[in-house]
Amino acid sequence: MNDWGIYKPILTTLALPPVPFLLLILIGARLILPRRGLGYLVLMLGVLGVWMSTCQVTAVWLQDRFLHPPVALQGEALARLELVVRKGGRSVQGGAPPAAIIVLGGGREAFAMEYGTSDLSKFSAERLRYGIWLVRRTGLPLGFSGGVGWAQRGDKGASEADIAAKVAQQTYGVPMRWVEAESVDTRGNAALTVAMLADQHVPEIVLVTDAFHMPRALRDFEQAAQRHVELRPGSPVIKVTPAPMGFWQHEDRAWLDWMPSIAGSVGVRLALKECLAALLKT
Repeated sequence: MNDWGIYKPILTTLALPPVPFLLLILIGARLILPRRGLGYLVLMLGVLGVWMSTCQVTAVWLQDRFLHPPVALQGEALARLELVVRKGGRSVQGGAPPAAIIVLGGGREAFAMEYGTSDLSKFSAERLRYGIWLVRRTGLPLGFSGGVGWAQRGDKGASEADIAAKVAQQTYGVPMRWVEAESVDTRGNAALTVAMLADQHVPEIVLVTDAFHMPRALRDFEQAAQRHVELRPGSPVIKVTPAPMGFWQHEDRAWLDWMPSIAGSVGVRLALKECLAALLKT
């Protein structure tokens, strides 16, 4: 990693709504006097962009048409994991387990005033909760991958993984077997986690993250698994099974989909961030 990553949060913010549409509004307002028709057109496009970038319908459309997250881990896929554990014995603490449930961090609060210490963000907390649900359903051991992201580099407080381990034990009574606390982004999550599990001969990763984030995370983990094999010829490729959660869905009342909302605004920004990441990677 280099110091360029420090500027990623700033550049991402400038590239995502509402900044581009606010610029359109300013440009349109400037054009009204010299070119009235064009000025009003640009102005209205900016206003429309601001509106649509805060609607749930836009977030769901971006998720379904561009991100294409895998389906939820249910039915035969979930039953397979339960069967794998039963065949190998319910206790998987001794030796290499048949698979590891790995939760990816989604942010942290350096200091949560209500707790008087560092805490997980809402995204991280929800991912951890689902990961623990899978642990209880399958009997597989739990791990968490997440350090301190680029936007929080240098601040005080524990890493996401260390916070998650504490929450898992104290709140849910579930021990954290693997703690990867050095990564700063998804690519780092993948590289460090795959290396850690490969050294312990774990053959499969059940990857937990939000649906919007899963396509990129899955790609990074599969590439990391392949690179590990290239570096160590003869070693098996770790299988990566997606376990997405937090899918965006349409409102019960269709007209609410078209109304500005906090959930819609957050969803659109996150979806466009993933689209931007995919575009830059190509």
